[in-house]
Amino acid sequence: MNKVGWIIFSAAVVLLLGGLVVWTRMTNPPLDVSAVESNSILAATEQSGNIADHVKGNKDGKILLVEYGDFQCPSCGAAHPHLNSLMEEYGDSTTFVYRNFPLTTIHPNARAAAGAAEAAGLQGKYWEMYDMLFENQKSWSSLDASQRGSVFNGYAQALDLDLEKFTADVAATNVSKKITFDQALGKNIGVNATPAFYLNGEKLDEETSSALVNGDLTKIKEKLDALIQKQ
Repeated sequence: MNKVGWIIFSAAVVLLLGGLVVWTRMTNPPLDVSAVESNSILAATEQSGNIADHVKGNKDGKILLVEYGDFQCPSCGAAHPHLNSLMEEYGDSTTFVYRNFPLTTIHPNARAAAGAAEAAGLQGKYWEMYDMLFENQKSWSSLDASQRGSVFNGYAQALDLDLEKFTADVAATNVSKKITFDQALGKNIGVNATPAFYLNGEKLDEETSSALVNGDLTKIKEKLDALIQKQ
């Protein structure tokens, strides 16, 4: 192929790729969540696949701690036991909500894990699966698609879930919509890494967030205590 031919070929490829991008955006437009108040406990809606926020602690509390997390993210896994400990102490005054923000470009099993948690939630075992996924993160993070499916099914069996329903729900449209909805909420407020913590709508500063991940709860407790005193 001569030089002119390569130029024509390259231009055609660029046009084709551009057309594919436009077509993808037209057929799969970004989810518009601009009207959704993310600093609140969100009920089930059509946008979220008719799946509500998963809540731990005081559902009627005036203090809301939201994490946008990735089940395969090592830092999210490190934060997990410390968050559980924090909620054991502050659960009477504080509401904790976990929202899915799988970083699939670097964590190929993250969205599938989120699907497993949401599927378990449809049988009333969300937090049990949440704990199991984080506590065993190293066991499934590097597995391929078929292997991780078997592992997640094993977790479902250990939680006495209806395995047939669980398997169907993991791949169900409503579960996928819930994950996409959570991601859209995060992107709308500027989340670009995990874990991202928001306390009453304000993003935790890096120092407090990093300390929480590493097990030092001093700073987050100071913030919670200050909010409690204002009530």
